[in-house]
Amino acid sequence: MSEAVEALLKTGKDKMEKAIAQLKREFSTVRTGRANPGILDRVQVDYYGSPTPLRQMSQVTVQDGTTLVITPYDKSILKEIEKAIIKADLGIAPNSDGICLRLNFPPLTEDRRKEIAKSVKKMGEEAKVAVRNIRRDMADGLKKSEKADNIPEDMVKDYQDKIQKMTDKYTGIIDADVSEKEKEVMTV
Repeated sequence: MSEAVEALLKTGKDKMEKAIAQLKREFSTVRTGRANPGILDRVQVDYYGSPTPLRQMSQVTVQDGTTLVITPYDKSILKEIEKAIIKADLGIAPNSDGICLRLNFPPLTEDRRKEIAKSVKKMGEEAKVAVRNIRRDMADGLKKSEKADNIPEDMVKDYQDKIQKMTDKYTGIIDADVSEKEKEVMTV
């Protein structure tokens, strides 16, 4: 087996795994009916002139399944955190009591659940496109290796089959993750 092709397969597999990891990160920011601290991962707070992730400057806890409590380590930045949450447009207004912020997650309407499920499908499609692009890059690399290393035609066919099987495996994982997330979103 050609070393160049082995490296190509390993690199492709790593990239496909990263595409799935990215999809899971995106899913963690999707709002379901329950309070999830992951929704705050994209929130950046202006802390003395530099954007800082909210989760680095405060403690975030889930209270009774539908409320997030954000307690800043430095009480003087409470207003800045509140502004950052409003600016992030999460669809939830923060309530401040001077010590901490509370984010109450109201139950989602049926229409909103359908919208979210649609965006989950879109995220899944984007991940599949990324996996297919990786497959295409691997196939192109295989063609170059075929010419450079004089790989026999039957071995090239075997490598192409391996690449396709790898692609099918990862698109299957994406489909399973998408349907699981859709089910979570649609559950009342």
